[in-house]
Amino acid sequence: MADRRLLIVEDDATFSRTLARSFERRGYIVRTVDTAAGVADALGFAPHFAVVDLRLGGASGLTCVEALHAHDPDIRIVVLTGFASIATAVEAVKLGATHYLTKPANTDDIEAAFGLTQGNTDAAISAQPTSIKTLEWERIHEVLAETDFNISEAARRLGMHRRTLARKLEKRHVR
Repeated sequence: MADRRLLIVEDDATFSRTLARSFERRGYIVRTVDTAAGVADALGFAPHFAVVDLRLGGASGLTCVEALHAHDPDIRIVVLTGFASIATAVEAVKLGATHYLTKPANTDDIEAAFGLTQGNTDAAISAQPTSIKTLEWERIHEVLAETDFNISEAARRLGMHRRTLARKLEKRHVR
């Protein structure tokens, strides 16, 4: 990896700073932004790698993935999230992400994900059926992704009160 320019899109300042320092020690040139809007300004930096938080305040990191991939289809993008779901993982990959990791993820995990260019046919397949709670969680995240993480609109589409949805999201918060 001759050119190691890395863009970190993360709204948690402490985590962003820690991640940036760790990658700098590994020889990366790092730039950080904390909003989806900041990605447009960072495109001039021409990163070859990006770490994007799925949830940026009230915005969706998926818009960042889409913008980065549109700017450079060869960029290696890893999406990090404390709100993992199959729906958002699929959308992230469709929009150009290389890999999708759940928090907490360390620098080794992220750097390894940058290097993954193909799927793994030996990946373990669970023999256990999906639980009702997991199916509910997946559906909630599918609707959240459709609504760009607008909780009020997602609650309306799911037919539940906004506060109920907010409570469900807080319960499963993984950060």
